[in-house]
This record gives sequence, C-alpha cells and structure tokens, in this order.
Amino acid sequence: MPAKYYYPTGGHPGQDQLLTDRAVFTQAYAVLPKGTMRDIVTSVLPFWKDTRLWVLSRPLSGFAETFSQYIMEITPGGGSDNPETDPTAQAVLFVVDGTATLTVHDATHELAPGGYAYIPANTPWTLQNDTSEMLRFHWIRKAYETVPGLPHPDVIITNENDIAPKVMPDTDGKWATTRFVDPNDLRHDMHVTIVTFEPGAVIPFLETHVMEHGLYVLQGKAVYRLNNDWVEVEAGDYMWLRAFCPQACYAGGPGKFRYLLFKDVNRHMPLGKTQL
Repeated sequence: MPAKYYYPTGGHPGQDQLLTDRAVFTQAYAVLPKGTMRDIVTSVLPFWKDTRLWVLSRPLSGFAETFSQYIMEITPGGGSDNPETDPTAQAVLFVVDGTATLTVHDATHELAPGGYAYIPANTPWTLQNDTSEMLRFHWIRKAYETVPGLPHPDVIITNENDIAPKVMPDTDGKWATTRFVDPNDLRHDMHVTIVTFEPGAVIPFLETHVMEHGLYVLQGKAVYRLNNDWVEVEAGDYMWLRAFCPQACYAGGPGKFRYLLFKDVNRHMPLGKTQL
C-alpha cells in the first residue's frame, strides 16, 4: 500500500487556545511543530503563481549553513516557468500530496505522492499544477560544490514506492533507509532520504557528526534525543540540526515512524584562508 504523508494546510487556532507549544530554538537544534505552520507564517516567491510556502530552514551563520527547505503549496493552475533564480542551486523535490507536472530540459514528468526529483544546478526546469486538486511538496535547495574532475550529477526522477529500502545491519529490519542516490556517487554533495523505524525501534547511540540535518516527520511519532534533551515529535514536525548535534531516537508506535532527511556529504571541510 502506498505510504501516506503528513502535510500542513494552514489555518489559525482559535482565540481560546493556549499559547504553550513544543516549538524550541537552541544553539544546537530547532524544532518546528506542525502547529507552527499557520497562514500567518507563509511566504511567497517571485515568478510563482498561486503558490505559497512554509520556510522550514535557511542557511544561518553559526547554525546550519548549507541548505534551505520549503513546503510548497500550489493551487490548481499555479506553478512557475522560472522557479529557481540562483544558478548555483541544486534541488530535490518530494511530493506529499497531489500531482506535479515537472519539465526538466525538454522532458515532462508527472510526480504523484512519493515522487522524487533531483535537479542539478544550472538546469532549466518548470513546475505546474495542471490538476483540479492542491499540490504540496518539499523543495530542498543547496548550492552545489563543484570539484575539478568530477562531472555534475544527472537528473533523477523516481518514486519512493519503486525503491527497495536498505535495512540497517543488526536491526532485524526495524530500521531502514530509502536511498534515492547511490551513497558512493561522489558527484553528489547532498543526500535526501526517507528513514523508516518500526514501532519500538531505536537509534542505539548518540550520533554526533559533521553533517547538518533537516528532518521532516512524514508519519508516526517518536521521542528524539537532541543534544541534552528528549523531545516528543510527531507527523508534521520539523527538526533542524546543526553539525555535531548529538541525536538518537525511540520510535513510539503504534505505526511506523518515518521522516524525510537531508544531510550534506562527500566534500572537504572548507578552511579559513591565510596568506602564504
């Protein structure tokens, strides 16, 4: 059965609601609960028609500096013939609701829920909602880090339902990752994957590493360890982690816990410039 994905719909809480929520921003991580994604915090972009978006993360000095992530919402007939104004930006699109008509170069594709597209930097593309239903998708952007001697990656169009998840060793199949890109393909400097935990599964140690993360919970709930804190998260929540933020989790059940994960990979660490 195809997976179901959570997506925000906006609106506003009533005046009788308490202000208390789970939103937090620390020096090591931020959590944006689904309840923060209301009409009042949407944005719009140049050259996008009948479109609004929630900005989940953006490069921020001293925090996570490599990527931005949006949830796009496009009404019927909306879209863009000039979606990306930065020629250095590569993109990953992941559809969670509706159907997108994506044209890259001269090839047109329909992306249904679970649809994934990788679009290299400086690649012409357009995206339209040609249906009578709403379209919602994640758009993750990162400036591509060119390496002399390595070609740029190719366009990738696929769907998570067509990819067999890779089971993590020694987990009895309880922890798996759907990989859209070969981890050994060094042309890529970012990975966007889907991580799936069965109820009761865990990350059994505090991961502490250089990769920055964006984690959007697509399904289920869990208790996540972020730096020194245990934080409850559920479908629709977003976690934004800087480099070296310790992290682990327990999947809570009763169903699967799944999230869309960004991380920067496969490049040297930039060094400060000095005079020789």
